[in-house]
Amino acid sequence: MSRRFAPLLLVFACAHGPPRPVQDGVVFTQPSPLARPDEIARRALTPLTFRRTEQALEASGQTLREQPVDVAREKFTLYLPAGAPPKEGYGLLVFVSPAPEPARPETWRGSLDRRGIIFVSPAGAANGESVFDRRLPLALLAADNVRARYPVDPQRTYVGGWSGGSRVAELTALAYPDVFRGALLHAGSEPIGGEGGMHLPPAELFRKFQQTRLVYVTGERDEVNLVADEVSRGSMKEFCVLDVAVIVARRLGHEWLDAGSMERALAALDQRATPGAGELERCNERLQRELDAALAEAEAALARGDRDAARAKVQAIDGRYAGLAARAILDLDAHIR
Repeated sequence: MSRRFAPLLLVFACAHGPPRPVQDGVVFTQPSPLARPDEIARRALTPLTFRRTEQALEASGQTLREQPVDVAREKFTLYLPAGAPPKEGYGLLVFVSPAPEPARPETWRGSLDRRGIIFVSPAGAANGESVFDRRLPLALLAADNVRARYPVDPQRTYVGGWSGGSRVAELTALAYPDVFRGALLHAGSEPIGGEGGMHLPPAELFRKFQQTRLVYVTGERDEVNLVADEVSRGSMKEFCVLDVAVIVARRLGHEWLDAGSMERALAALDQRATPGAGELERCNERLQRELDAALAEAEAALARGDRDAARAKVQAIDGRYAGLAARAILDLDAHIR
């Protein structure tokens, strides 16, 4: 290597100082109103499922817990990037592991430092745990507590995960687009629109999700998840979610990202894309026409007295469009019953 480049490399390597240690066993204390069971249900369940859950609780005299998780009893892994926070605040990546242990960003610290991104991952969020009772609430609690401790840029607040944790990250981004402005989906994804349990949130939230940055990154040898990613991306396009990037991690199978692949993924998260003029509007007009046609079929079945057909059509609309058509679904259901 030429000696004239050595000082430049030294400056680059030391620009943020040496990496800080990864902190394990971090305890947070602040509960989150966003992690209340009723709020999670409102966002993540279909309108009919949410209504019937409320009715069942009311009939039994039961109430939901204030918080599904006692945050003070939980442990998190935290990495604070070296150097001063960026002008607009740190970026934040909440990362869901598929294992009982949290993800540890040892090989990713350089990228986190260069981009000024805080990394936090909850323990006890493994694939076998309940999504709604633990995995999703833990992601929300991680985000809220880090934001309470450090200056965080809302526009660079992301959720991610690997394998089954990635699917939880996708669901979290879909239900909470007012919190997370991007999602890093590493080797795990599902189609939205009812399949795989990914239901559309209420309309005002879904419009925000349509502007969420999604980065799919999967190993080139992970054939099962490459196919799953294609299906998931197809559903995103169908529902007018257009800010999507794809990264194929070279030489990797179903395994954690190496440093270079994570660098590319974080760079892609920060590089938002804007749909062409009128593209999102035209797509949403098409989507609304499809929804209106489905609702008209259900109304016609009800008008001719065919309650079984009307009920089946409303249930199909509930599964596919969910919160996007909440008021119409609940009104029709009330007339059918």
